[in-house]
Amino acid sequence: MTTQRTVTLVLLAAALVAPWFAYPVFLMTALCFALFACAFNLLLGYVGLMSFGHAMFFGMAGYFYGHVVKAWNMPPELGLLAGVAGAAALGLVTGALAIRRQGIYFAMITLAFAQMVYFFCVQAPFTHGEDGLQGIPRKALLGGLIPTKDDRVLYYVVLAIFLFGYAAIYRFIHSPFGQVLKAIRDNEQRAVSLGYEADRYKLLAFVLSAALAGLAGATKAMVLQFATLTDVSAAMSGEVVLMALVGGLGTIIGPVVGAFIIITMQNYLAAAGEFVLVIQGVIFVVIVMAFRKGLVGELADWWKSRRRAG
Repeated sequence: MTTQRTVTLVLLAAALVAPWFAYPVFLMTALCFALFACAFNLLLGYVGLMSFGHAMFFGMAGYFYGHVVKAWNMPPELGLLAGVAGAAALGLVTGALAIRRQGIYFAMITLAFAQMVYFFCVQAPFTHGEDGLQGIPRKALLGGLIPTKDDRVLYYVVLAIFLFGYAAIYRFIHSPFGQVLKAIRDNEQRAVSLGYEADRYKLLAFVLSAALAGLAGATKAMVLQFATLTDVSAAMSGEVVLMALVGGLGTIIGPVVGAFIIITMQNYLAAAGEFVLVIQGVIFVVIVMAFRKGLVGELADWWKSRRRAG
């Protein structure tokens, strides 16, 4: 059995028993942000496109989920689908315009769209403005077969959603489609010369990333039972960048590690108030200066060099 497979089985076993040793709501929140970070990493780590507005997909999906489940009194499955579809549609519109530019111009276009979405959420009646969409009911899944009011039961639902999203990203990355994305990231002109329509691949990757970020946002709304302006803010877009960088861009497990580190800090250092942001800033500087490939990236390089030396 390979080392990678052994590590995967150990992590899966730990995930299955985790809610019996840790607070389930904390674990579910961390899994939602881990999926969000993985979705962002699909775009930046494997396509090389920096988005400063990914929170709009995450946050709007939460609003879509809450409105469908609470206002329209629909099943949570339809709420999740609405969140994913809404985020994908928003990603299609944003990506179709953003991919016309590269580098900082691409990033600024995504930021501009995110700010427009934020101010839309401030004014839109269905978001309830600064009060947020609160009191989203936890409804049973599959027609009542899976009760979700028990946190531990809901944890396994969230874990299944996370594993689905993670497996989808893994499959995208290790498919011919993923190889083309890496080619575009490394040298777009060469990929174009080989006959690939770079803009079409980038747009598809952008929409997939937006849809998976929407899945994470809708799942978070299902868990915490509210959606607020914080989820669509520029600070949230910056936070997911930090998660991906801390764990390691271009690694499949890195964003998960980064998300758990950041969410753990926010949870257990909450008493420090705004000082948590200072700590996050220090961690960001240390990672950029000392761990250029992130924690997982540097660890992977160390392991490979050790195996070669052995």
